[in-house]
Amino acid sequence: MTPTHLLDTQDWSVADVTALFNTADVMAQVMERTIKKVPALQGFTVGTLFFEPSTRTRLSFERAARAQSADVVSFAAGSSSLSKGESLKDTLRTVDAMQADLYVVRHAVSGVPHQLARWTDARIVNAGDGRRAHPTQALLDAYTFQKNFSGFDGFAGKKLAIVGDVLHSRVARSNAELWTKLGAQVTLCGPRTLLPPELEQPNVTLTTNIREAAEGAHAVMALRLQGERMQAGLLPSLAEYRVRFGVTEQVMAHAHPDALVMHPGPINRDVEISGALADSEGSVIEAQVANGVSVRMAVLYMLLVGRK
Repeated sequence: MTPTHLLDTQDWSVADVTALFNTADVMAQVMERTIKKVPALQGFTVGTLFFEPSTRTRLSFERAARAQSADVVSFAAGSSSLSKGESLKDTLRTVDAMQADLYVVRHAVSGVPHQLARWTDARIVNAGDGRRAHPTQALLDAYTFQKNFSGFDGFAGKKLAIVGDVLHSRVARSNAELWTKLGAQVTLCGPRTLLPPELEQPNVTLTTNIREAAEGAHAVMALRLQGERMQAGLLPSLAEYRVRFGVTEQVMAHAHPDALVMHPGPINRDVEISGALADSEGSVIEAQVANGVSVRMAVLYMLLVGRK
């Protein structure tokens, strides 16, 4: 049975993920039609609760819901009663009165989606909580790899290298969790100050050497430096970071010949990744965005309809 929520991928089995990817294939076909809409979620209401700024994820979820004919109720923290001192629980009760069937939640504090799941009967999808998890990003990244890697024959024996600000990245944590569940190896790379030692575990290795991280990798993912979350002293200088940890054509020369270039966005060109590489033939960055809609359509469908 499909899990009730998508808070992270810990409770999702490999069979669940495989079923989700198969459903995403069907949803991708819908998005290729002249009329990109089906009545799959007609009569359902999806609430988007974003307590933190977002462009790609919020628009992707809203597009995914409307493409399946769901009603969408949007909530923005800045224009809500939260700014007047209302508690998170009371805010949820107010939105709950609109009888949403599923909430897509993003919050700067880790664990908030888990707490909301205890306060409502609606399904909860975690769209990013603090630095802890971003499960739909990991799902769309793995799905994109599956669809684009030449001669894909499963995740076993594959290597994903994630380079950059790992410390503040919920994307890195969720990808490490999901890809190792699917059988891949994950290498996390960055400055020692941005590389939490507790993330090292079976099938997840840490290194400060970008060429070592890229060696034989089937996909290399660059991460943005999250300056808005950083304290002073974590980096010697941006110029030094660019030289030591920027993903470039020279770095990719150490990877598998068919390696894919990935980035969860937003991109700072010629900082964490060279602009030419981001636009190269091996780049699937635009495919990640497009696949995000199909994968999120599948998530909404499986939680609302598939489980019945």
